[in-house]
Amino acid sequence: MATKKKPSSDQGSSSSALDSSRWEVSCFWERRLQKELMSLMKEPPPGVTVDAEGAGQNLTQWIIQMDGAQGTLYEGEQFQLQFKFSPKYPFDSPEVTFIGPNIPVHPHVYSNGHICLSILTEDWSPALSVQSVCLSIVSMLSSCKEKKRPPDNSFYVKTCNKNPKKTKWWYHDDSV
Repeated sequence: MATKKKPSSDQGSSSSALDSSRWEVSCFWERRLQKELMSLMKEPPPGVTVDAEGAGQNLTQWIIQMDGAQGTLYEGEQFQLQFKFSPKYPFDSPEVTFIGPNIPVHPHVYSNGHICLSILTEDWSPALSVQSVCLSIVSMLSSCKEKKRPPDNSFYVKTCNKNPKKTKWWYHDDSV
C-alpha cells in the first residue's frame, strides 16, 4: 500500500495549508479504516469475516462474508456484503449492498442487493463502524419472520440509482 508524504511546510502560500488540511483528512479516514479492519479481523461479530487481503490492498472497498445466524430463517445460508467508503468516511456512511448470487430474501433487502436500513443513510453517525453495521444487518435478518421481498421490489430495481445512498428511503416498518 502506498503511503502519502506530508507536504513540507516550506512550500509557502495558502495552498500549502490547504494541501496540508487535505492530507490530514485523507490520513484520518485511512487510519480509521485501517483501525476498523484490524478490529474486524481480530474480533469479528459471530458469523462475520472480512476479506482482509482484498481490504488491505484497497481500503475503499471491502467484501464481508456473513453467515445466517443459527436458529433463524437464514441459518446455513451465506451472504456477501460490499462496503464502499468515500474519503468523507466516517462522517459519511459507507455504501453497503449485498452482492453475489445469494442475496437474502427479506422485506428490507431488494433483489439487487440494496438494503433499506436507516443507519446506512439518515441515521448514520460517525460513532458507528463497519462492525456495528454488520451487527445491525445480522440483527435485521435474524428478526425476520417471513422470507419475502419488499412489495415494491420490481419497480425499485427497474428505476433505482446504482448507489443505494441516493435513494430517499421511507422507513415505516421496523417490525421485520
